[in-house]
Amino acid sequence: MSDGLVSQGTVLEMATGSGGAVTITAMALGNPTILTAAAHGLSNGDVVTLAAFTGAGAATLNDKVCVVKNVTTNTFAVDIDTTGKTIVGTAAKATPVAWTEIAEVTDWDGPSGTAQVIDMTYLTATAKHKKPGLPDEGQFTLSINWIPTDAGQQAVATARAEQAEKNFRVTYEDGSTQTFAGYVLGFATSGGVDNKVAGSITIEITGAVTTTPAA
Repeated sequence: MSDGLVSQGTVLEMATGSGGAVTITAMALGNPTILTAAAHGLSNGDVVTLAAFTGAGAATLNDKVCVVKNVTTNTFAVDIDTTGKTIVGTAAKATPVAWTEIAEVTDWDGPSGTAQVIDMTYLTATAKHKKPGLPDEGQFTLSINWIPTDAGQQAVATARAEQAEKNFRVTYEDGSTQTFAGYVLGFATSGGVDNKVAGSITIEITGAVTTTPAA
């Protein structure tokens, strides 16, 4: 039996604000870093901003935006290496992003990244020598049924007009997620005789794409 996913049930969301801060009461240094917060209510794939850590190594965590993983009822992990650091987190905060769904997505494509090829060939070489350059996650494009009153579609249009970098999250039917930041480059509509009004959205991804398996 195949363990592959089906497209139906996939949800795309954009960050549109902040939720209530979660208070950290303890932490385990390492890679990843494990944070304790009683009944925190976070889920794998949530994006949080960390603050109010103290100690000589506090800058390793403070103001970092990261993806939640390895969730239990009272703990969660973030992919930041704090091994050997001096950090106190007994009154720190993790503020989650508030997500707004982009309604009626009909199909999507991406991330569609690649990397430049750096030619390392030298004069005495007898064959090409190459190395990959920095990874570029490319673009995420999607088609929608245009709904001018939908809060998510309105938020995407505003992000495009303001040229503001936003966080996005794709949640698949099994609960696994992909999160990334990006700029909305395009938001267009189209239609025709005896047809629906459709829309297309193009997001230029910045930085890395984080994939979090289902719990």
